[in-house]
Amino acid sequence: MEQLPRPATQETSIADLALVIGSDLVRVHGSASGIVTGVELDSRQVRPGDLFAALPGHVLHGAVFAEQAVDRGAAAILTDSTGLGLLPADLLRRVPVLEVMSPRGCLAELSSTVYGRPTEAMTVLGITGTNGKTTVSYLLEAGLRAAGRPAGVIGTIGIRIGDTHLTSTRTTPEAPHFHAIIGVMREVGVDSVAVEVSSHALEEGRVDGVRFAVAGFTNLSQDHLDYHGTMDAYFAAKAALFTPSRCELAVIGIDDAWGQRLSKQVTVPVVTWSAREDPWVTPGAPERADWTLSTRDGGWTAEGPGGERTPLDMPLPGAFNRANTLCAFVMLRQLGIEGSVAAAGISQVHVPGRMEWIRRGGPVTAIVDYAHSPDAIEAAIVTVRPDTTGRVIAVIGAGGDRDRAKRPIMGERAALHADVVIVTDDNPRSEDPATIRAAVMQGALDSGSQAAVEEVADRRRAIRRAVTLAQTGDIVLVLGKGHEQGQEIAGTMMPFDDRDEVRQALGISDGDE
Repeated sequence: MEQLPRPATQETSIADLALVIGSDLVRVHGSASGIVTGVELDSRQVRPGDLFAALPGHVLHGAVFAEQAVDRGAAAILTDSTGLGLLPADLLRRVPVLEVMSPRGCLAELSSTVYGRPTEAMTVLGITGTNGKTTVSYLLEAGLRAAGRPAGVIGTIGIRIGDTHLTSTRTTPEAPHFHAIIGVMREVGVDSVAVEVSSHALEEGRVDGVRFAVAGFTNLSQDHLDYHGTMDAYFAAKAALFTPSRCELAVIGIDDAWGQRLSKQVTVPVVTWSAREDPWVTPGAPERADWTLSTRDGGWTAEGPGGERTPLDMPLPGAFNRANTLCAFVMLRQLGIEGSVAAAGISQVHVPGRMEWIRRGGPVTAIVDYAHSPDAIEAAIVTVRPDTTGRVIAVIGAGGDRDRAKRPIMGERAALHADVVIVTDDNPRSEDPATIRAAVMQGALDSGSQAAVEEVADRRRAIRRAVTLAQTGDIVLVLGKGHEQGQEIAGTMMPFDDRDEVRQALGISDGDE
């Protein structure tokens, strides 16, 4: 894993860190006069002067890697009582150890302190929800830039600092990396940053210590239940973003029951939006949304408080992307950015791997999208249906070591809306790929649909099979991996990019789309 950049080094004493920890501190073992210059929780990424956070893990406690971290130059260790018991005795003589009740619970505040509390000097926008976070973050960045505000993005596709792109392994980075990246953005003059805030990040405190100027909610549908257990727990994790300690203002979509529920329960100022065309009042919603979309002037127009009306040129296809666009537009308006300026920026957006046309205008159209939840799969297929005079051929798969319950639902939704469904592998990870495919196949076959359904184990072969089946007027829709450039199989990440595979299957180069 490549090392992410950090801001210029500054020194923070162990004594100052102890003050930040407060009542969660059990004891400082060793000298409190030492200093740290960074924070890291991966022993392989430790740099000299770091505070190494030895956290309890799902398999191993991070304390078992503390010696490796110290050998690499760690100046202090943060851990709990269990981790303390795992540390070699001589390690306690080499570096000070901060023993706390919950190391993960205080990690974000410590990271923020070590890197100079960078979020306090910037406008931070947060986006959460099951689908649409990446697209909204790119739309926000475009609107901010149009307003002359240097912007950054932190999310699923990676980290963007101006025109610099960095890879990231998580939608929302771990707290030390998150605060370090914000620190770098501040140094290079970034004014605002759009952050995808995952439910995992909220549960694990990765964005603790950040107060978002505006927090946006897109939607909620089944996903990540392997982690959260129930939809109510999943919702509660998302809702934790919309509290007075975490955000100043909430922008909430009320086109689903979860958004309606959220809009009623939050205790921060709320602005609501609905992207439904008709009726204007969303069924089940407590009242008309503050912002809606209309087509009264022949194109899409955002209509808001005080009779405000701004034409929106939708840069991405589909009803779900109209919702994403409206969400971003409303968030930008809450920052005081003029509607016409925000709309001009939004109109120029391209999001890698999100309804990305690989070939358009030829005999066969091909599109790659990141859709990997039941609702997202349905929305993607429904979106492209009007653009075809023939069939929709969908290639789908489900990820291993993730929510098993959604797999048959993914197959069912694909079969109900596509004409041909090819079930293949996504990222099997540590699971048996055949077992995953079987669950997706079962859902497709039990759907009662007339769609042709077949199983092709190898993803490359599945994509080529879809292209081979395609006839004039058909659309090949490859779903699940989007922008990803690797496929994880049995613990090994193999190079794989759906976009490149589709191009090769079609016999076209990058410039031929």
